[in-house]
Amino acid sequence: MKKLIFLAICTIALIGCKEKTKQTTETVIEIEEEVETTSEWTTLFDGTNFDNWRGYGTDSMYPEWSIDGDAMMFTPSKEGGKNIITKDTFTSFVLSLEWKISEGGNSGIFWSVFEDPKYNEAYQTGPEIQVLDNERHPDAKANPKFHQAGALYDMVQPEHDVCKPAGEWNLCEISINHNTNEGSVTLNGTKIVKFPLHGEAWDALVENSKFKDWEGFGKHQTGHIGLQDHSDKVWFKNIKIKNL
Repeated sequence: MKKLIFLAICTIALIGCKEKTKQTTETVIEIEEEVETTSEWTTLFDGTNFDNWRGYGTDSMYPEWSIDGDAMMFTPSKEGGKNIITKDTFTSFVLSLEWKISEGGNSGIFWSVFEDPKYNEAYQTGPEIQVLDNERHPDAKANPKFHQAGALYDMVQPEHDVCKPAGEWNLCEISINHNTNEGSVTLNGTKIVKFPLHGEAWDALVENSKFKDWEGFGKHQTGHIGLQDHSDKVWFKNIKIKNL
């Protein structure tokens, strides 16, 4: 990017007047600075600590979440409801992470989680991208495949099943862009889900789902990223986010 911009400046300097060259140079520098600012990834989990995370509804991490090698591992307990969220909130972003599910397991990735005492669970406000063992879990067999791995849970089914077997890592990229009203899920290099984020089209998706009468569901454009306790063992690693 920088090399191309530099060549463009040099060409203009040779054929244009000094004043135009100055103006063009200033414009290009502004664009270059904007690209650098908006393209930076922020690490949310690097395998060493939970500094960017806490339990939903608490200031601390739940003990069910631990570090296993370079990954965070969730080990279910009898109590349940041990979802975790990022300490920071996000609006428009690209989230990249890898997930691995246990045999027959089920979990999920939330965004736009609005934390409030009247909502006991992160899924009451935050839409979910499904994490699932497609080979063994019965949710993957139903049609339409609204509960298959990578689906916008109960709302939009994946166009392709590219999920790797239980015990293997899946690279997942979730794009949430309220500026263009476009959301998408890319799993293992293939874009499998696209959906609107607000407006009439979003409202129609909610109306046709289990969330139709849920007071706070999908109502907040800014919120926490969340990872789900669904009473199954699951791992996440290499979690990073880029603001759009």
